[in-house]
Amino acid sequence: MTNVLLQPNRLPPFDALTAADVVPAIKQLTQETLAAIDALAADPQSPTAANFLQPLEAIHDRLSQAWSPIGHLAHVMDTPALREAYKEALAMISEFHTTVGQHQALFTRYTALDVAALDGPQAKAVKNALLSFRLSGIDLPQKARERFAEIALALSELGNQFQDNVLDATQGWTINITDEAALDGLPESAMTQLANAAKARDLKGWLVTLDAPAYIAIMTYANDRALRQQVATAFVTRASDQGPQAGQWDNGPLIERILALKAEQAALLGYQNYAEVSLAEKMAHSTDQVLGFLHELADRSVPQAKQEVAELIAFAQDELGLAELAAWDLAWVGEQLRERRYAVSQEMIRPYFPAPQALKGLFEVCHRLFGIHFEANHSVATYHADAQYFDVIRDGQTIAGCYVDLYARIGKRGGAWMDVCRTKRDTATGPQLPVAYLNCNFSAPDGDKPALLTHDDLTTLFHEFGHGLHHMLTQISVADVSGISGVAWDAVELPSQFMENYCWQPESLAFISGHVDTGAPLPKALLDKMLAAKNFQSAMHSVRQLEFGLFDFELHSLTAAPTIAEVRATLAAVRKRVCVVPVIAENRFENGFSHIFAGGYAAGYYSYKWAEVLSADAFSLFEEQGIFDPATGKAFYDEILSQGGSKDAMELFVAFRGREPKVDALLRHTGIGG
Repeated sequence: MTNVLLQPNRLPPFDALTAADVVPAIKQLTQETLAAIDALAADPQSPTAANFLQPLEAIHDRLSQAWSPIGHLAHVMDTPALREAYKEALAMISEFHTTVGQHQALFTRYTALDVAALDGPQAKAVKNALLSFRLSGIDLPQKARERFAEIALALSELGNQFQDNVLDATQGWTINITDEAALDGLPESAMTQLANAAKARDLKGWLVTLDAPAYIAIMTYANDRALRQQVATAFVTRASDQGPQAGQWDNGPLIERILALKAEQAALLGYQNYAEVSLAEKMAHSTDQVLGFLHELADRSVPQAKQEVAELIAFAQDELGLAELAAWDLAWVGEQLRERRYAVSQEMIRPYFPAPQALKGLFEVCHRLFGIHFEANHSVATYHADAQYFDVIRDGQTIAGCYVDLYARIGKRGGAWMDVCRTKRDTATGPQLPVAYLNCNFSAPDGDKPALLTHDDLTTLFHEFGHGLHHMLTQISVADVSGISGVAWDAVELPSQFMENYCWQPESLAFISGHVDTGAPLPKALLDKMLAAKNFQSAMHSVRQLEFGLFDFELHSLTAAPTIAEVRATLAAVRKRVCVVPVIAENRFENGFSHIFAGGYAAGYYSYKWAEVLSADAFSLFEEQGIFDPATGKAFYDEILSQGGSKDAMELFVAFRGREPKVDALLRHTGIGG
């Protein structure tokens, strides 16, 4: 029987793909792809778009189409067999990319291209490719190139192991509670979720886990302080040498090894540190620029954050009888204060956001802004009953597609993310449409009842869908700069954070919301309370993100590879500068920081704050013209979403906004003073 991954598929063959298909297919495809690249690189003709760039794109796309569903399943349907197959195949993929990145003949062909004869997207793709070659060690002497290749493979393996450790630590700790009184304070939705988790493991009562919905529910609503402490300690010590699972999946040694290899990589390339390597492909141009940006926001945010914490401490002491505010009290006390001050809670809002209605409302926002429709396509094979596939329609034509997978489950990694399934490009048989994976980890439906989203869940859904729109609405057919490909990492969050704004607008909430029982939209009185509470603790949230960004950037700005003790010292120094809340001594946040050690955000976590400035400033134009103004929506589509990575990010932003970005709108939106 032919391996399903070797058959040309417009969409992944999820209905037929097994773990046994993975390694044979990737082994064959990496060999065949490399052989095809060798042959193309040896072509004596002068390279052009037609005889070089386009055939090379097709060669790479065949391998990408096979690898896409493998990587996706590894993150959403983890099994022991798939994990082992993925690990083995990932090593082959990493070795392949390193080999191609150091392919001297291929690099020579790129340098021989007449860039003036190429169109804009092709020229940008070539510019990106030449930089990528140099960042892959193409200019190094033979022995240094070989060492660089070894490092690249090791980093890929270490990143995968880091992520596996976090997943295993997250799913390896539970508390089975049989006394309902121990869960006093939890809303009905959370109780149902914990009861379902227990049933799934053939247990009685309720099962507390470290998956995000359960963790957040306990920390926010559980009146039992000892329970909050127990869960908080388990969560912040995941994959470390501390806490209830001490040493079991410890990422500390991996962090040391990852940072040592990145420092060595930077030195081989002639950079002072890995932060400089990272910035070579970003919108920001220097370490001083990034650190200056982060410190400026800290200077604007920390004083207000300290005031917000002082309010919490006073409220905890005066109203709740807590003599001391501990780390495991923060969310609980904050929710008590929010409800007292604004008479509104996430649970009051949740019935107005059934997941199907929220998704329908999201689609309507996209229609009003960009003239697109979403139609469920049940003929497309998916990998789980929770996953849906939608065609994206514009002007009567299908222009893209997306898989939407909203709920948490065993075997699915935590968090929310968008990933690429297919990239828009031209083929011999017609255009290949862009397809995205959109993944969240919301509480699952309870039987026939739909899942109910918190407002935080809603903003997460809109955020990830913004990434999806960036990929799906591209009009660029050169794969390397189509959709999110080739977009500067610190600009890629612009569309995602832009879409979050529509979760706060009365005009859009009128149709995004719909009560689970009556279908009635969010009442004005409740909306007014929600809007009044919008910036509650906004400075505290801001400095938390600044803590992550500064820690990441300062860590990767070190010239010498740090020990794990020095990593923790770096984090401690950053916390001294910007952290305003208590942190338990055992806290090992860094051991679970997958974004920078396994997720591509190394020396790039600042991108979230950087892009917040861009997105707030972009949305301010909609505030001026009307949040669904057709001309402004078309301009955002034309100048940002449709262009992918075909032009520099600043050029695209200026084309849309008419000027470079300003920080004012972000500070206004978050209620942070000067």
